[in-house]
Amino acid sequence: MEINELTVGDLAPKFCLQSSQGKDTCLEDFIGKWIILYFYPKDGSKGCTLEALAFSASKTEFEEKGAVILGVSPDSIKSHTKFIEKNNLGINLLSDPKHNVLQEYGVWQLKKMYGREYYGVVRSTFIINPEGKIAYSWIKVRVKGHVEAVKEKLVELQFA
Repeated sequence: MEINELTVGDLAPKFCLQSSQGKDTCLEDFIGKWIILYFYPKDGSKGCTLEALAFSASKTEFEEKGAVILGVSPDSIKSHTKFIEKNNLGINLLSDPKHNVLQEYGVWQLKKMYGREYYGVVRSTFIINPEGKIAYSWIKVRVKGHVEAVKEKLVELQFA
């Protein structure tokens, strides 16, 4: 499978996915705003929980900067709902069970663990500018300190 590699300045691939709030959420709904689009492997896993908690804790700061946070994983809406309720998350999570958007953004990749190969989500974050273009990306994200790095980069991009 060919990996789609997005670079700064590329038009962000359009999408419409069902959200944890039970409605379709589309990229074009947010044109005119900054979008923090992050992809994560699995609801409830340690790293994904820490990342979601960190983004939730910073939601107000991002909103004050004119940015919306959207998390995407292959998990179902039911799984997202449980994940949000269990961890009291304040962010919108989108479900991509067919991996279409994950593939468009190049984050559905062949991975290896304990000698076994499988396809899965490579933890990644994209900042999309108000015109709908990729402004910055992180691939193979380490959770610790990541949300702070995203906030810093957003401010830098807004004042560039």
